[in-house]
Amino acid sequence: FMLVASLTAPLWRPYEVAAQDLGNRLALPSAEHWLGTDPLGRDLLSRIFSAGAEPLLAAAVTVLVAFGIGLPLALVAAERGRRVERVISRVTEVFLALPATILLLAVIGVIGVRTYVIMAILGALISAAVYRVMLGVAQSVRRRLYVDAARVNGLGSLRVNLVHVLPSMATVVAVQAAQLYGIGLLIIAGLAFLGFGPAEPAPSWGFMIQDASSYVFNAPWLLVPTGLVLALTVVAANELADAIAGKASVAAAPRRRKRPPARAVVAAEAHAAPADPRAILEVRDLDVAVDDGPALVTGVSFSLQPGRVLGLVGESGCGKTMTARSLMGLLPDGVSVSGGSILWQGRELVGLTERELGAVRGREIAMISQEPMVALDPMFSIAYQLTQPLRRIRGVGRAEARTIAAELLQQVGIVDAERVLGSYPHQLSGGMAQRVAIALALTGQPELLIADEPTTALDVTVQAEILSLLRVLVRDTGLSVILVSHDLGVVADICDDVAVMYAGQVVESGTAERVLDDPTHPYTMALLGANPHVPDGEPVPLRLACIPGTVPPPGSWPTGCRFAGRCQFAQETCTRPFAALPAHGDGSVLCVRVAEVHDAGIRWGAEHVGAETAPDAGVPAEPVVEQPVATTGGTR
Repeated sequence: FMLVASLTAPLWRPYEVAAQDLGNRLALPSAEHWLGTDPLGRDLLSRIFSAGAEPLLAAAVTVLVAFGIGLPLALVAAERGRRVERVISRVTEVFLALPATILLLAVIGVIGVRTYVIMAILGALISAAVYRVMLGVAQSVRRRLYVDAARVNGLGSLRVNLVHVLPSMATVVAVQAAQLYGIGLLIIAGLAFLGFGPAEPAPSWGFMIQDASSYVFNAPWLLVPTGLVLALTVVAANELADAIAGKASVAAAPRRRKRPPARAVVAAEAHAAPADPRAILEVRDLDVAVDDGPALVTGVSFSLQPGRVLGLVGESGCGKTMTARSLMGLLPDGVSVSGGSILWQGRELVGLTERELGAVRGREIAMISQEPMVALDPMFSIAYQLTQPLRRIRGVGRAEARTIAAELLQQVGIVDAERVLGSYPHQLSGGMAQRVAIALALTGQPELLIADEPTTALDVTVQAEILSLLRVLVRDTGLSVILVSHDLGVVADICDDVAVMYAGQVVESGTAERVLDDPTHPYTMALLGANPHVPDGEPVPLRLACIPGTVPPPGSWPTGCRFAGRCQFAQETCTRPFAALPAHGDGSVLCVRVAEVHDAGIRWGAEHVGAETAPDAGVPAEPVVEQPVATTGGTR
């Protein structure tokens, strides 16, 4: 509004800026003068908006000059390395040390009151501060892998900066520019207040405020319109910065996360069978959805007994991580539990407030992430990151917390605990950092540990060490573990129970031995068939088995079996809704043709191992390596 009203003021203002009405001096707002008049009877509304064009445009000049100098210097320094960065930084530090106000006054004394030139010089001085801010952002962006990939692909320096680096810096640039714009407005008004603005009768916000200050006792209203317009304009500039950053935008307010209290289903409604009295955790008909968007997880049910390890298995996009994070109330913004029940030791977790969940997180349920360097803060030492939760959760002193921290590190297999305590995350290897992350999860003595693909980022040797460590923790402490993993070898190695997920559903569950040795769902068979391990004595196939197609995204799940589009056993009956069937003892399977598929897989596997024809159960004859789904039941 200020921009439009100020730039178009000559077209609509009711009075000329110099038109005087001495008989109506210092008038209060009226129908003739909406904001009143000044000491010479001039209309305040006309003068305020006529004076707005110059500061609004001059502040933009400051922003353009500051970023036009500071941003390219930051990009060059971030790209060229430490030597160039040092030279540019030393030069900009000289500009930071210059007294900007005194320099501006000196320039005014030489060239006179030329607002746009003065604000351009101010932009050049401020460019040093812009450079310091943008340098850190540019260096962070250039360390990202996609920037390295662009350089490997042969993109030149200019294109890398324009196409990859600058777009990643756009939010920071916009926020800093909006804030600098507000500062420029205040500086212009301040100079005019001191008398270094447009000469009378040309209006300026600073002079109008200075003039009004002389009448603050006998005509206090005179200060209100101009002061309020200047204040609101600066606030608007900063509000724009907040909106760009996504922190305080009015338009974004409806989308801001407001965790609704999800409904907890009654156990009798969720399952006809009674709840497992041995279970420490029982999840029933869990639904997770995007607020006002599609469902990500639907109807997930499983239970976990003390001292056992449950594996959540499936491809990316199947809902494993969302299910695991929902147990601790750590879902991303805009995602929430929309239905179902999460019973932890008989206590319902769905619908608890953040404060109530805080009493569970870390103390009773803990989590280790896929990437340990994300879980460890690079700004703090390992000792600080371990002792702080120990002091907060266990209520021990500093010395005792450090002793316990050293014991935890030794418990997770770190021999030189004191050296590691004095180290920072970047000084540790990947395997060592993962051990520290596990120790961090154990600081609250939890009874359940959620491990979200804890070995994915590690090499095979370190992966085996971490799995061995988890087995020892389960054996020695009675810890229960939920392991999220893509690797069926890891699941077979450590898990007692398995829940296979596909497109937000549990399609097969049971003990690990029964599910992996005798799968009944085609998706589980396909996963096992795609596992690149060849049994001893069998020839290596010419082509590795794979599952055709991809997991359907949320919002486009088909009716009935969600795997039907990729399953070679699918028939018309699979496209209609159906209930899960019991399997593997206490487990279940979500397949309407489970008996036919299972029998066909076993019969064909026993009779045609190594043959190049597929089973007859409604499946076209194709080579084994081309259609692994039909062959895995027998080959396993």
